[in-house]
Amino acid sequence: MKRARLLAEHGQSVWLDAISRRLLAKGTLAHYIDELAVTGLTSNPSILSHAIAGSTDYDERIADAVARGVHDPEAVVYELAHWDLAEAAGLFAPVYERTDGVDGYVSIEVPPQYAHDTQATLSWARELRSRFAEPNVLVKVPGTPEGLPAISELIASGIGVNVTLLFSVEHYTAAAEAYLEGIERRSSAGLSLVVPSVASVFVSRWDSAVDPLVPRELQGRTGLAIMRRIYAAYQALLASERFSRLAGQGARAQRLLWASTSTKNPELPDTYYLGRLVAPGTIDTVPEGTLLAFDDHGEIEPVLDDDLAGADALLEEVASAGVDLAGLGDVLQEQGAHAFSADWTTLLDTVARRVKG
Repeated sequence: MKRARLLAEHGQSVWLDAISRRLLAKGTLAHYIDELAVTGLTSNPSILSHAIAGSTDYDERIADAVARGVHDPEAVVYELAHWDLAEAAGLFAPVYERTDGVDGYVSIEVPPQYAHDTQATLSWARELRSRFAEPNVLVKVPGTPEGLPAISELIASGIGVNVTLLFSVEHYTAAAEAYLEGIERRSSAGLSLVVPSVASVFVSRWDSAVDPLVPRELQGRTGLAIMRRIYAAYQALLASERFSRLAGQGARAQRLLWASTSTKNPELPDTYYLGRLVAPGTIDTVPEGTLLAFDDHGEIEPVLDDDLAGADALLEEVASAGVDLAGLGDVLQEQGAHAFSADWTTLLDTVARRVKG
């Protein structure tokens, strides 16, 4: 058996954190679906920038857009993203149908410069979702304070959401609350409660930020400890009377997704996070290189069911070393939004030059 398939054997979904014309044209994504049990796909501004600005694969499509009178770089970028993601959604359609809409999704993100603008986020999310005929498309919305009201509104209107840029327990619980509020509004209106959503929690960036500040014996451990806390919060929500009542009316859980699972520290194994963040019902979205590394030599060593007290004790040690974990979570969210915005600007500038010829 392929090692990557072991994750599915443990009840976890593996999504590919990548999209490009190369993956589609060469049949690579189809191969990953068939052979490595990949069941979904995520994209973000950085991924789109790498795919489009970093290759000439889209030049013919850009020229076609210009010939049709489309000159706005952002409009061109979203045409290109739609081209790739609609095709990917088609490849995942059998997964979506087989799982009755639990799995098999692709994601497209609202422009990152609106991470702190509720109304612009709402407008863009509705517009982006309307462009896809495929049912298995989620709109990515950042879980910032301004993004949360938009998430509730989108869920209430029946639009599936991938809540991104979550780092802390507080971020996760706020995203879960936004989802539940949207579902409860649908319940009050007598509407179907089946609206897909995932909460994407970023892992490795914690260790990148904390490791330079703590003793060696604590390095590479903060991210996993925080994920353990988040997983406990997720389990508590699923067991709550509030969710049980909604589930009785047909609601489904907002799935927990582990993001940023490639290893940044060269002293750690390249499959360090992927092999440890394994739990039934959760999703791990992984870059192509990490997926292939795990299939080659990855091992499953779950930590999410470990004693919660151990994770709490570790985080107390980190705090004792002078790290403000609560504050750092917010800093990481803001840094992530800024990084996505910078990559988006780079992409738009590149496409603008190509549009001008």
